[in-house]
Amino acid sequence: MPFDRSVKIAPSILSADFANFGAEIRAIEDQGADWVHVDVMDGHFVPNLTFGPPAVKAFRPHVTTFMDVHLMISPVDAYIEAYAEAGADMISAHVEAGPHIHRTLQAIRGAGCKAGVCVNPGTPLEAIEYVLDMVDMVVLMTVNPGFGGQKFITSGVEKTRRLRQMIGDREVHIQIDGGVTPETAPQVVEAGADVLVAGSAVFKGGSVEAPEVYGQNMAAIRSAVGG
Repeated sequence: MPFDRSVKIAPSILSADFANFGAEIRAIEDQGADWVHVDVMDGHFVPNLTFGPPAVKAFRPHVTTFMDVHLMISPVDAYIEAYAEAGADMISAHVEAGPHIHRTLQAIRGAGCKAGVCVNPGTPLEAIEYVLDMVDMVVLMTVNPGFGGQKFITSGVEKTRRLRQMIGDREVHIQIDGGVTPETAPQVVEAGADVLVAGSAVFKGGSVEAPEVYGQNMAAIRSAVGG
């Protein structure tokens, strides 16, 4: 996938109908989703439990765009190969999830996936400064990870701006995950973000029977950021 900084919307299927994932994925892609974001939680690193490798493998045939798998798990290294084999295009791991983020990113690349590093709201950017040359994306959490539908943490705007300066001319995406709405999206895009994870903001009010609502919700975000 060639690199570009155009704004991409990556709906999180954590907000989809769990009984109908295949149809939900097809619906959001048909309505203009750029990526499909899969939130993996272990009930240990974060207080929730979601998708194992078999679930991600089941999602894969329905994804025709780009499957972005966000591992909110600890330990993480032992599971990278399984999620890669399940069909992830990008695997992102948290700098807070283990002692050797450099090794983790090497493992993700070694498994044939693009590599992302995630930073929680309370973690300073200095924690990832020395791995920026190893990643394809930095994920800035603008909520505390573990649940959808949380309120945006406003300090993430300035953090995005600082990260954009740190990245410089590297071909590294900045993804914002948490509380993305038509109101918050313009703030982070102006600061330098180019991938927006949106869960409830995309899925609210829609269904596979009324997928046009998903399109309207995504269009509202795109319009807000001038896309």
